[in-house]
Amino acid sequence: MITDILAEKVSAAFSEAGYDITAAVTLSDRPDLCQFQCNSCFAASKQYRKAPFMIADEVAAVLAKDDVFLKAEGVKPGFINMTLSDAYISQLTADLAADEDMGIPQYTGEKIVIDYGGPNVAKPLHVGHLRSAIIGQSLKLIARKCGCEAVGDTHLGDWGLQIGLVIAELCDRHPEWAVFSPDYKDGDGVPELSAEMLTEVYPAASARSKVDDDFREKAHTATFDLQNRRAGYIALWKEIMRVSGADLKSNYDKLNVDFEYWYGESDADAYIPELMDILDKQGLSYESDGALVVDVAEETDKAPVPPVIVRKSDGSSIYATTDLATIIQRQRDFAPTKIWYVVDNRQEMHLTQVFRCARKAHLVPDEVGLEFLGFGTMNGRDGKPYKTREGGIMRLSDMIGTVTEAALARIEEQGNVPADSREEYARRIGVAAIKFGDLVNQRSKDYIFDMDKFLSAEGKTGVYILYTVSRINSILRKAAAQGLDIPDSGYAVSADCERDLMLSLITSGMSWRLAFAERAPSYLCEDVYQICVLFSRFYHDVRILDEADEAVRRSRLALCALVKKMIVSHLDALGIETVEMM
Repeated sequence: MITDILAEKVSAAFSEAGYDITAAVTLSDRPDLCQFQCNSCFAASKQYRKAPFMIADEVAAVLAKDDVFLKAEGVKPGFINMTLSDAYISQLTADLAADEDMGIPQYTGEKIVIDYGGPNVAKPLHVGHLRSAIIGQSLKLIARKCGCEAVGDTHLGDWGLQIGLVIAELCDRHPEWAVFSPDYKDGDGVPELSAEMLTEVYPAASARSKVDDDFREKAHTATFDLQNRRAGYIALWKEIMRVSGADLKSNYDKLNVDFEYWYGESDADAYIPELMDILDKQGLSYESDGALVVDVAEETDKAPVPPVIVRKSDGSSIYATTDLATIIQRQRDFAPTKIWYVVDNRQEMHLTQVFRCARKAHLVPDEVGLEFLGFGTMNGRDGKPYKTREGGIMRLSDMIGTVTEAALARIEEQGNVPADSREEYARRIGVAAIKFGDLVNQRSKDYIFDMDKFLSAEGKTGVYILYTVSRINSILRKAAAQGLDIPDSGYAVSADCERDLMLSLITSGMSWRLAFAERAPSYLCEDVYQICVLFSRFYHDVRILDEADEAVRRSRLALCALVKKMIVSHLDALGIETVEMM
């Protein structure tokens, strides 16, 4: 990475000037003055009791002898400002083009399990499921681009009260079904359900449980019986899983989101006895009001952290139980170095309790990272959680459909895309609008979902990024039609906009480092947007295809191809597919 390379050069210059300092180099916050800067003279000043500007002048004098710099100078009160030579920028661009990792820092040896998605079986996906899915998918892809082994697990809610509610409601509607007989045996028959039926049954059961105490108790009993493997309920549960799982996968596919594992709370059930035994043998669990709990408060807590309940008073398991059992399962199955949980900010206390309990019980080695990666709420223009016009929670499929239809209308209005490609292009553009509109925001913050803004081909939007790719595609198609070769080397700076564009490419690795370190796709969104802005200026300011100087034309065509490769690399990590033309 260029800042690391420069840091080594500056550290060597400090040493040559007589100072034992490990320097740090950053991009300049005053690009009108220089490209890079070093502030390490202030630390050297304290160590050597010398004015920082004097040290800066001495170190800059050493750097100025290196031909990689066009200019290196000390600036009061103690900064070292550096500007690279055009020849060195061209060389770094060529090095980047030859690098199979595209300048992305590599963290080999990391094995990361990412818990994201988290839908409940028997319930349709709604807009509240959007952020976990697309943030988690992007973090998984970023980790892989950074050389890590990363797998995604959706951790289905398939073993809790929502299943009990569905079972209880179906039992009341169809008591004649064999699965509700206490004498049910395998082979007695299972009713064939549909996604439409489940979509109607769960909301009805949920609403009923809020006003009908007897029905709510029946649902709790059904949940308990399911978790204790009642044969008929298990058979019905498997049918619910078959139907609901297919529906969930279909909706995630539309978002270009996938999971390597579709484990659920039910898969962790087999580890619960072991969990209880561990907690008991280590003297961590005790009874409180009939429930089994573990204390997880610490002396340094500034706010109360309640004990974590690992078994309810009726003997059933709850989320904390299955989350702890899942940690055991993940340790056995994957032996990860990190487990990331991409969930709503409101789950922070819950996961704090779970992580502390897991640490106290030594469910994973101390060096394994358990990380809560919370995210904010997607709101409507009124600043409140996004709703339908009728005030209900919008289904995710409806949102995708609405944005896709809007994208299709614009494509048809413009008339540039072949008719047989329009629907697929509309899907890709719609998903790009949704994903980029979400991921460009700081992960932990709320944001406003504004479809018109997200679908705009101007500004910081996914559509603008796709438009830039389509513009480069057009240049490369025309070059091929003219019989022009697209080289992958021979870069040379011949204009200010060209220099700035190259510099944006060779410094891109810094954004990848931040995106991985802070688990924040927003850094890549900002970086790819700035690359597109600089390419637009390059496109408008210089000749490319009709440049008379062949060497300059070849350099610019090579740069176009490299910019496209860089943009696509960013979009790949954001889970966004490109389109050929717009």
